[in-house]
Amino acid sequence: MTVRRFMPLVAMAFLWTGSQIPLYLYGAVPPLIYGDIGGVDRWAWFVLGYLLALAAVCPFVGYLSDLFGRRHTSLMGATLLIVGNIVTSTAHVMNIFIAGMSIAGVGAGILELTALAVTSEIAPTRKRGKYNAWMILTILPFCPSVLWAQWVAHYGSWRYIGLWCALWAFIGLVLTFVFYHPPPRTNTNGLSRMELVKRIDWIGGFLSIAGLLLFMAGLQWGGYNYPWTTAHVLVPLLLGAALLAAFSIWEWKLARFPMFPGRLKQEPRVLMLTLIITCISGANFFSVLLFWPTQSYNVYGHEPTGVGIRNITLGFSILAGACLVLAALTYTRGHIRSLMLVSCIFMTAGGGGMAALDRDNVWLVYVVLTISGLGIGGIVVPASIITNIICPDDLIATVTALTLAIRVLGGALGYCIYYNVFSQKLTAALTNTLVPVAAETLQTTNQTVLLEVVDITIAGLLDEFQKFGIGEEKIAVLVRAGQESYAQAYPYVYYVSLAFGGISIICSIFLGNIKKYMTDKVAVSM
Repeated sequence: MTVRRFMPLVAMAFLWTGSQIPLYLYGAVPPLIYGDIGGVDRWAWFVLGYLLALAAVCPFVGYLSDLFGRRHTSLMGATLLIVGNIVTSTAHVMNIFIAGMSIAGVGAGILELTALAVTSEIAPTRKRGKYNAWMILTILPFCPSVLWAQWVAHYGSWRYIGLWCALWAFIGLVLTFVFYHPPPRTNTNGLSRMELVKRIDWIGGFLSIAGLLLFMAGLQWGGYNYPWTTAHVLVPLLLGAALLAAFSIWEWKLARFPMFPGRLKQEPRVLMLTLIITCISGANFFSVLLFWPTQSYNVYGHEPTGVGIRNITLGFSILAGACLVLAALTYTRGHIRSLMLVSCIFMTAGGGGMAALDRDNVWLVYVVLTISGLGIGGIVVPASIITNIICPDDLIATVTALTLAIRVLGGALGYCIYYNVFSQKLTAALTNTLVPVAAETLQTTNQTVLLEVVDITIAGLLDEFQKFGIGEEKIAVLVRAGQESYAQAYPYVYYVSLAFGGISIICSIFLGNIKKYMTDKVAVSM
């Protein structure tokens, strides 16, 4: 390992970590954010905006990265991530905060695919798993991200999270600018800048970005902001689906230089099954990533250290699962069937086990989160590395971007299903559990007052119960009833995740072996 090879890997580690931490840190403190700047009715869009922007731009940027090189795209991604965090940390209304997270999401998507692609092409093919394991291990200090975020927001301000993320991305930007100087792309040797521009699939880029954005936005609006039958939902959903269909036809039949050339399909069965597993793991990943932190907060209490400790297990177990499977990918020389099968079983069992959690068995959290995290971690990053091992070296970023987009698309589909199930069950639980307790505690049948109790509980702004002029004992009764209502609704999210997990297990059984690709060939010599 030379300094010339090592320092670009250090730069990629900073970019990789920087692409992950904004969502993990900001996603740990939503009530503190909307309690300060408002937007309780739409705060979920700062998470969704980040993820949808990431997924929408990834395929086109990955394609451009393979065409023009990684250096410029990585510098652009780091800059966007810094700008996005500046916007979020200075926002005074939720809409601006959401815009900042969307900008950061574009940057994060570019950085994640670039870091994985650069690390993969610097490493010998058979060691790509091990090299990427070392890279993602650098996120270890952020595994207790919920705890850090709770402490920063509670003892300082949630705005310092943006400063933290921006400084981290800036370090990655400087290291990349100074140390990462890859050789010219072999697939564009002899081509002028204008000839390269003419090779860009502009139509495919537009169709993919617009189609993904509209389709996923329609999915998230449905049942959350607007009824499914309204134009707000149907127009973007159907238009997005039509654009994605047009994109498929364009790439298949019409594009002269398609974003996803047929050369990607060197191992069509492995590629297809891995993408399906990636999609499903995205759905299950979202069920834990987006629902568990709120469940920890709403069911088990709001004390910052307690919330952070209950979430520590997830970060460490996801990291452990990813590193173990990536290392095993190298040392087993490509026995991906057994690795993916075990990971899918763990993911499904752990996710299903989350349904057993209730208000009084918090100890079980650490068991099922560990199992689920090991499974999710064993799929999310390793699946990307498997696909870039079996694809041509000049298309590493393209296929990596495809897996990232598929993962988020699966997550968006999963979240749409999960949220609508959860919303229905929570409404019933609040009506049957919280409302009767509130009526008795407040000695009222006034529907406006009871609805306000429900709204305060949903928003998690429990200090507002004091406006009813009641003591701490009665406030505790209302809080307990709200926690019990949430505890009744959350299990149904995890029941649904069992169905997704079952499909992933079946797909993993039919994966083949990629031993013939596990050679000492290096895609790019530094």
